[in-house]
Amino acid sequence: MPKNLLLFAALAVVAPFAQAADPAEKTVRDAVHSMLPLAVIDTVAKSDLPGFYEVTVSGQIAYVSADGRFLLQGNLYDVAHKRNLTDASLAAMRAQAIAKLPAAKEIRFEAARPKHTVTVFTDVDCPYCRAFHKNIGQFNALGISVHYVMFPLDIHPNADKQAVAVWCAPDRNVAYTAAMNGKDPGTASCTNPVAETKALGLALGINATPTVLTEDGTSVDLGKAASPQGLLAELDRIAAEHAKLGKVVTR
Repeated sequence: MPKNLLLFAALAVVAPFAQAADPAEKTVRDAVHSMLPLAVIDTVAKSDLPGFYEVTVSGQIAYVSADGRFLLQGNLYDVAHKRNLTDASLAAMRAQAIAKLPAAKEIRFEAARPKHTVTVFTDVDCPYCRAFHKNIGQFNALGISVHYVMFPLDIHPNADKQAVAVWCAPDRNVAYTAAMNGKDPGTASCTNPVAETKALGLALGINATPTVLTEDGTSVDLGKAASPQGLLAELDRIAAEHAKLGKVVTR
């Protein structure tokens, strides 16, 4: 199996799907399953690339020809408009998912006068997440609300338990900040959404922390999100770009 298809296989599980009404769509599905029999295909839609369909599998996007002969994995660009169409599709999928994620499954640090909101997939045992959170006061002061979603990475052996301990603390915001400052969160346990939010992150193709998403699902470059002013500037830029394209983002 080609190496660049292993990402699909790693997240694949068995699940039924409705038969496609479009014969070409069925051909596309069959083509994917001929290579990855256990893959769950989330969506199939006609692509801007003539003769190809855009296929989403566990948060990953590929392009399959209508006759099922060719499969491409990578970024598709609209050269004339200098736009990454693959990123745009991925952002739309993520936007829908985070819009449906209830506050009860997030740890929210709200700005008093919100201008932007970011959803951050985070790992309690992640040094980059700790560096990001050190600026939480400044983010909020600049009008950036931060909604954390627990996404413990498998490379951190105790991350799942630490995430649960933070979630089960009497005050999650206080416990999260303490953990980000290096305090052991302990071993508290309770009914929690950690496994669910981790599965959501995987389904959205997220594989690193912190992953910072705007309200429209755009992933913010971590280098630009590392400083309060840098994040604000990037969020302003993205908002202006989308306004220019006539997009309206609500949550």
